[in-house]
Amino acid sequence: MKAFKKLATGTAVLASATLLATSAYAIDLKASHQWPGGKGDARDEMVQIIAKEAAAANVDLNIKVYPGKSLFKPKEQWGAMVKGQLDISAFPLDYASGRHPQFSATLMPGLVKNHDHALRLNKSPFMDDIKKIINDAGVVVLSDAWLAGGFASKKNCILGPDSMKGQVTRAAGPAFEQMLVGAGASISSMPSSAIYQAMQTGVLDAANTSSGSFVSYRIYEQVKCLTEPGDYALWFMYEPILMSKKSWDKLNKAQQDALMAAGKKAEDYMTGQAKGLDTKMVDTFKKAGVEVVKMNAEQAEAWKAIAQQTSYKNFSEKVPGGKELIEKALAVE
Repeated sequence: MKAFKKLATGTAVLASATLLATSAYAIDLKASHQWPGGKGDARDEMVQIIAKEAAAANVDLNIKVYPGKSLFKPKEQWGAMVKGQLDISAFPLDYASGRHPQFSATLMPGLVKNHDHALRLNKSPFMDDIKKIINDAGVVVLSDAWLAGGFASKKNCILGPDSMKGQVTRAAGPAFEQMLVGAGASISSMPSSAIYQAMQTGVLDAANTSSGSFVSYRIYEQVKCLTEPGDYALWFMYEPILMSKKSWDKLNKAQQDALMAAGKKAEDYMTGQAKGLDTKMVDTFKKAGVEVVKMNAEQAEAWKAIAQQTSYKNFSEKVPGGKELIEKALAVE
């Protein structure tokens, strides 16, 4: 009888210890981004996919999503991840170019030719270098994502560089800003979440942003003309799902594997959505009565000529390793 009691007690202690060990690995993560939640923004959906897949993996991971810049301001998310204050973010990488100027290569005018080219860049030495900088800074990439974008204006349709003169515009990052200034524009820097109010209050005449943001932020309510990406998209931006390395290192192997698998599923979703975001933008703007135009090859080349003398020149001469980064990107056909 005593032996039975000892066995029962030992089993209870072992079960209790196992339960404590399991619960010790249960982790709550916070995911933040700037776009509206629950309204069909593809970047929000990527984060939601990761949260759902992580929960379904049954590895004691719970991800709470904070959309609409409700947890951190858009450009503060990078520093918060580096410090371990924020676990996961859908983050336009060029927002952190003030800390890592090399990131401006991921919003370099005309560098990405189209959506298929963006997928090839993901597997290139160019992106290996970018991801090494990300990792060395204390951040992990869970999902790759590239979004095309265009121009929109309250004044006139933006086609060739001459059509930009005299307009106050927003461009998302230094490289694009340098090209626009070269074409005669004035710059007002802000995250895409601020474009609507800036146009409404007269701070902005025009803006560059992604097809997804043009729709999610209802920019069609403020502009007269949209220049869609078309066959000559100048604007492509890398907007990955990122994770704090400090948070990542706290996870066990099963949790890390589950997050990477979830990140791949979210990436596959965006790959399927990316081209459709351009179509959705055009349809939404036309329905709102906005004129929609496309650049032709000659107009796009005129922009690229200005970019070569401004954005590319500055990046190659002033950014450490900039010339080599551009060469690696241009080597991807």
